[in-house]
Amino acid sequence: MQHLVVETREIAPVEDLLEFTDPAAPLAWLRRSDGFVGSGPVVWRMDAGGPGPSGHGGRLETLSAAWSELVAAASVDDQVQLPGTGLVAFGAFAFDEGSTMPSSLIVPSLIVGRHAGRGWVTRISIGEPAGEPHPVPYGPYWAGTLGPGALGPEGYQSAVRQGLDAIAAGEVGKVVLARELVGSVPAGADLRRLARALSSGYPDTWTYAVDGIIGASPETLVTVSGGTVTARVLAGTTPRGADADADVVASFALATSAKDLDEHEYAVQSVLAALRPHTTALAASEQPFTLKLPNVWHLATDLEGDLADGSSALELVRALHPTAAVAGSPTAAAIAAIRRIEPFDRGRYAGPVGWIDAHGDGEWAIALRCAQFPGPMPRRHAEYIAGQRVVAHAGAGIVAGSDPESELVETRVKFRPIVDALA
Repeated sequence: MQHLVVETREIAPVEDLLEFTDPAAPLAWLRRSDGFVGSGPVVWRMDAGGPGPSGHGGRLETLSAAWSELVAAASVDDQVQLPGTGLVAFGAFAFDEGSTMPSSLIVPSLIVGRHAGRGWVTRISIGEPAGEPHPVPYGPYWAGTLGPGALGPEGYQSAVRQGLDAIAAGEVGKVVLARELVGSVPAGADLRRLARALSSGYPDTWTYAVDGIIGASPETLVTVSGGTVTARVLAGTTPRGADADADVVASFALATSAKDLDEHEYAVQSVLAALRPHTTALAASEQPFTLKLPNVWHLATDLEGDLADGSSALELVRALHPTAAVAGSPTAAAIAAIRRIEPFDRGRYAGPVGWIDAHGDGEWAIALRCAQFPGPMPRRHAEYIAGQRVVAHAGAGIVAGSDPESELVETRVKFRPIVDALA
């Protein structure tokens, strides 16, 4: 096992953290003015791919064990002691255990961060000391293109009808079905500009960039901090109104929609069931609240409890993923339906994305409102060969009473943040 030497020191707060990460492969975790970014050579990386050795959760079990071994062998000198200081790994995990995309943890040699008006730099090395962080000016502005993928509008409505058939047959109570857009960005594009646009446009979300997936997620999967566990469940969505009066009507309609409340309750109960074995005093509000984002209203419920068994954030991610908010219920049957109905691999869309530190604390969101940059476009898409391939996904929760056309409209609204940012 590698022996990492980790040193965190306080510095003057950095105004634009994204200037301190790689334009071609940014590592970032940001919310409002706080967060941190990684740069420099990667000193440790662990990939877990293919079906897990113990069924569901096998990849995360492998990654969690590897992280524990790395932490046990590390020497950490953290003089700042803030969230995100010391030894930290960025993570992005595939939605499905059977995905061709690996689930990965990454430790860069340099991390620059800011929290509550304080700044820091963490240097992580094996033998040779890490260098100094340096800002890199942004590259030129650019625009990407996106077009229909394997499921166009008609195909998606057909997929929703298949989901409704599975519900009517008693196979599932809820299933979350996604569709994709595919396209390209110019070769050599500074991908930090995408993260910057999302961070500026959606400051109350988690803006993330990890190993080729970049997005702005409103949904916290789980946060572990000093023995406290929190989560935010989002399920049930409607577009914002065109004016103030219409917006009030839209919010009220969502808050009183039997279909959306039913969908939301599936998601809340799945999170409560997963967290109860690991917590005490676990509490959730009796009724969801409406969460306002620039383009949509969501039904939201916050949960909080005390960690009872010493589980790390990674172990809780393993217990939680996939929630009913992104898969459905019951989980195994919903995943089977998704595999049967969706004609693509989601990759890391709707998978966990976030970070973990040496204490086991960390913050993990669900990778939503995102773009993935999986590599060269297949040659049959001749118009994309000159650029870098990009794939985006958006989905909707299907329950009894769902309307295929309405669910299609919901995916269009959810695509808006990433489509606008790419354009």
